[in-house]
Amino acid sequence: MNTPLPINNIQAEFLSLLSVHTPHHQQHIVVEANTGSGKSTQLPIWVADHQRDKKVLIIEPRRIACVALATYVSSLVSSPLGQRVGYAIRFDQRYGPETQIQFVTPGIALRWLADNQLAEYDTIIIDEFHERRWDTDLLLALLKAPPVCHRIILTSATIKGQQLANYLGATRLQSPGKMFPVDMHYHAEQPQQMPSTQSLEVRVRKACEYAITQLTQQHSQQDQREQPKDILVFLPGRKEIQNSFQQLQPISQHHHVEVICLSASSSKAEQQRALNQQSTQRIILSTNVAETSLTIPNIGVVIDSGMERRTHQRNGRTVLGLDPISSASADQRKGRAGRLSEGHCIRLWGEHAPLRDTTPPEILREELTELMLAAACNDATIDTLSFPEPLPEKSIDVARNRLLGMNAITTQGKATTHGMRLYPLPIDTLYSHLITAMPDTTTQSAMIDLVAALSTSQKLLTIPKSERGRQALVDWSPLDCDAFTLIQCMRQPPPEDISVNSNAIKEAQNLSAQIHHALDLASPSQNLAAPHKRFDRSSFVRALAIAAPELVFVRREKRRAALGNGFSEVVIGDNSRFAENAEAALVFDQYNMPGKNIRDTLNIATCLAPMRLQDIIAAQLATKQLGHVRWNNHQLLVDTELYYAGRKIGAEKQSPTQQHARNAITELIINDRLFAPLGTELAGDIQDFSLYQHLSVPQTEQRPIPTLPQWLMDRLKTLGVESGEDIALIDPSDLSFDGVPDWEKQEFQERYPHKVTLCDLVLAVEYQVSKKLITVERISGTRKGEPKRWELPSWSGWRIRYKKASRIVDIR
Repeated sequence: MNTPLPINNIQAEFLSLLSVHTPHHQQHIVVEANTGSGKSTQLPIWVADHQRDKKVLIIEPRRIACVALATYVSSLVSSPLGQRVGYAIRFDQRYGPETQIQFVTPGIALRWLADNQLAEYDTIIIDEFHERRWDTDLLLALLKAPPVCHRIILTSATIKGQQLANYLGATRLQSPGKMFPVDMHYHAEQPQQMPSTQSLEVRVRKACEYAITQLTQQHSQQDQREQPKDILVFLPGRKEIQNSFQQLQPISQHHHVEVICLSASSSKAEQQRALNQQSTQRIILSTNVAETSLTIPNIGVVIDSGMERRTHQRNGRTVLGLDPISSASADQRKGRAGRLSEGHCIRLWGEHAPLRDTTPPEILREELTELMLAAACNDATIDTLSFPEPLPEKSIDVARNRLLGMNAITTQGKATTHGMRLYPLPIDTLYSHLITAMPDTTTQSAMIDLVAALSTSQKLLTIPKSERGRQALVDWSPLDCDAFTLIQCMRQPPPEDISVNSNAIKEAQNLSAQIHHALDLASPSQNLAAPHKRFDRSSFVRALAIAAPELVFVRREKRRAALGNGFSEVVIGDNSRFAENAEAALVFDQYNMPGKNIRDTLNIATCLAPMRLQDIIAAQLATKQLGHVRWNNHQLLVDTELYYAGRKIGAEKQSPTQQHARNAITELIINDRLFAPLGTELAGDIQDFSLYQHLSVPQTEQRPIPTLPQWLMDRLKTLGVESGEDIALIDPSDLSFDGVPDWEKQEFQERYPHKVTLCDLVLAVEYQVSKKLITVERISGTRKGEPKRWELPSWSGWRIRYKKASRIVDIR
């Protein structure tokens, strides 16, 4: 006899709400239920049984859960998978025209929505909404926008139900279910110690040994009829899972325990081993896919690292980082140990660690380029959509500018033909843009292979550490380029001395074939010569630099392991082939990790393609700074220095034109190297006029006083000066400053000179009108003492000071 599921408590009320359905009113529902309550498997069946002639679409945020749930639900309704119950994920689908209960991932749902508005589905269930992915938030915003054509059902274990029900105009149902007590254990040196990855695999091993010897096998010895409970370990990613797997091998052999790895990239066989109870005790090493998406049987102990890989927006890009989980996530993980009986939870951090309450939604922490393009391709703009939280204005501006730069949207936010072409590709929008920016089909095909390799959930290969392995890598792929190494890995099997992930390569090759097919391109055949021999690498690099200049980084001159692009800085990753003598690179992928200080974050570059500094100049990404200006033999020449991201990357001698020519001519005139002494005279005229206005013109009638460079630049532009050749057409009188009226000028300059020459002393004069103060400063002369008052101009009503070096005295 099957144990009743907690979700059954709300079945009657749920079915009554399904009956409230008219052409003018859709009864939306928000269902709150604990993990393991049965909501993900029972609600789709209830909906399908209630409306036999209509279809239901269930959106699962994770591929592994999508397939597992479809498989399980098909067994519940006694129908082969792919008939009444089906699924569709990237690279894999099992459904047909007769499929009534359809499980899909959010990306598939968004593309189907753009194709036909999901017209064949009456009810849309968005499961695990608490994960607050950008694509599920967008789906909800699009589905609730008028005209509303579907009933929407949201399910989750942790969402703020009433707040969400108000946003959706829905009825809230709660099915708390029964949770057994869970004993808490904290393995940390300090009560406020935060979760971290430092020596994580060692701490996991110690916690597992404690759990086996003190918690699970000891309990089973007391009750011989009961099999020892399994142990579920939450880890942030595949790397930490593999490291812990290696650490646990001695324990596995000594205690006869099976160690299983579970993540989105696990094989189907490995997933089934985790999802089905075994005859021996198990330690399941899992990412947060097991937090709420999947129910794993017989769990008695949860060991929580307290860490997860989470996306962040840094300098306008979304990067993946390692972060402590929230208190809400910690509670979800703990709950896995108390679903069917009393359990234990071991936390690898301090009891009073200051975790944040909840994890911010992706729409608040990621860049919004993909969201904005997806909305545009669904005939909507994000300005007209209502989201559970307002989108950050800065993120909206960054996304809009990026998509406008790609020519993916119009200024009104509508998708362009190019944008509609980018959107269906199952990859990051930036990567889609880079593919279409390639100059020919050969480079386009190479870019597709690179993008496919970067879009997999695992690394294709690991750079060898041994001398033999490194030599084998160089022999196989001579160019020190991460990008080209990945492309070659996609097309030509590497030698045995190089460690590769065959599953990841196969996944990347499948994605590459899918993109090639979508763009009507022939896939490159396998076992070809090295990819860099088959197309022009310089045109490949230059096209990428022009299409996405934010990917271009240059080395710091003093900190050689760091590179910058003017907005952010990255550190070269350990698994990169980037050579020591390379000075610039295209950085295709990066992640962040905590620095030495709590608030510091390091961006680690993981895929770099070296480029020459000359390539940056050729792509016109360098800014120019005028160096030495020369006027020789009636020819204007400038030593121009070229800078990128604060670093000088080149210099060139040139005959400047337009703005640069006017800059150079201005410098020559100011320094009296052209039309001398015009520069000195103009500087004096502007100073005179400034003083004249302060003394003689009402403030409301005063003209703005320009700087000499500003005035000369504007005047040269008015005269039509575009190059050094135009200097011959200029007369110095063309550059006279209209300042003090001519009929007052001589008298004014005599009354208020800028330099006073005495028989044995030369003085510079500074006027401070607001203080009625004049300072005369010694320039040269043999006189030891200060000047006498009678030697100076009359300056009636002014206070006068004399300055020599640091000594200042009043002159009376």
